[in-house]
Amino acid sequence: MSETLPGDDADLIIRGGRIHTLDGTDSIAHTLAVRNGVIVAVDDAVAPLRARTTLELDGRTAIPGINDAHLHAAWLGARWPHLFFSDTSSAEQPSGRLVSSREERRTALLRAWSLLAERGITSYTEPGIGPGEDAGETGCFGTAMLDTYGELHREGAQTSRVTLLRLFGTIDGESTLEDFERGIRTPAPTHDPRWLAIPGVKIFADGIPPMATAWVEEPYTDGSTGALLTRGGDDPLSAFQRMVELAASRGMQIAVHATGDRSISEFLAVLERLSDAPRPPAPHYVVHGDLATPEQIARMGRVDAGFAVQPLIAAHTHSWAALQLGEARLAAAWPLAAMLTSGTLTTVTSDSPIASPDWRLGLDASLGLLGEAGVADDARSRRRLLRSMTVDAARQDGASAWKGTLEIGKVADLTILDEDPLTPGRPFSSLEVERTMVDGRTVFTRE
Repeated sequence: MSETLPGDDADLIIRGGRIHTLDGTDSIAHTLAVRNGVIVAVDDAVAPLRARTTLELDGRTAIPGINDAHLHAAWLGARWPHLFFSDTSSAEQPSGRLVSSREERRTALLRAWSLLAERGITSYTEPGIGPGEDAGETGCFGTAMLDTYGELHREGAQTSRVTLLRLFGTIDGESTLEDFERGIRTPAPTHDPRWLAIPGVKIFADGIPPMATAWVEEPYTDGSTGALLTRGGDDPLSAFQRMVELAASRGMQIAVHATGDRSISEFLAVLERLSDAPRPPAPHYVVHGDLATPEQIARMGRVDAGFAVQPLIAAHTHSWAALQLGEARLAAAWPLAAMLTSGTLTTVTSDSPIASPDWRLGLDASLGLLGEAGVADDARSRRRLLRSMTVDAARQDGASAWKGTLEIGKVADLTILDEDPLTPGRPFSSLEVERTMVDGRTVFTRE
């Protein structure tokens, strides 16, 4: 590798370690040059450049910045350090209004960005902010929080890149076709899309299997089948179909919270019927997809849509879900191995603050799911998992042209680790994040 972009100097040269570029050939580099936040030279081509600053890796490993493609940052910042799946007792769990004022909203986001930088996370998707939650319990998801995002963006305060989806219903709850139609006609705020992109909408289709609220074909052990959360039109299904049609016809990205196989099937049916709809700025996708079937996974790939999955939540809820699904169906749930081997777009995410925002724990849980499916813990499997939180997450964002890998012309977003994450047998959670860089700027260092 000896490419370069025009110019005779660099703001920063990074050298002296292993750099997993995660490019199309999974090249390993040892030197990068950065100018104006963009990688301008790699390896031999760096030598002629004059650098203002040099960062010595000292044998450490750099990877593209981690991109958590489903993380509620405002909620995380307001709740921290209390996660839903944690040692926090139910009595200690925060409840009610978490943020009410402008200053509290700002503090929540700034705290979240600091937490993410410490963990090597440089980008994330905030999946659901908008007027549907203006009267919401927590204050973390309404229009005021959307305004706070824009305010901090304009101030240049971000240390994480954000993809944000608008919400016209309630978090984990119902939405009406009337509210959705009214909301979708309102233009989204526009910002620098490399820092605060708003490409589409979030729709809640159903609940979750452990609560027997995911919409399923085969009944739960109690005989129920769950149901859709959408309301309006002739019935919940027609309301859901119309919401997807409205967003697709406007060229918006659509993320649907769908855990049951029936809800996934209905989303797929609309996407297949709308093959002539305008191309969205980023792929449509299912959030969770706990009970997706092999046939649905393949169909999702054929319509260039994908899945955002949460293996750490699967680990937390495994025994709980068994009570509703039974052992046979439980064995087929959370089909991460099938998703990754199918070639269908798949991102591993946290859904924090439901689970920890620490991507290393999520990848360890992913190794567990892969192991149950007979997939070995080797460098190839680990690379595939890392790509799900870098390369594939950038693709979900519609941002593959400028982030997700460490190549010429891509932004200099890096996570620097003490050891090589591709080494088999070592838990991801034992790796230390030594430094986090966004746009060529250090936003966290352990030193």
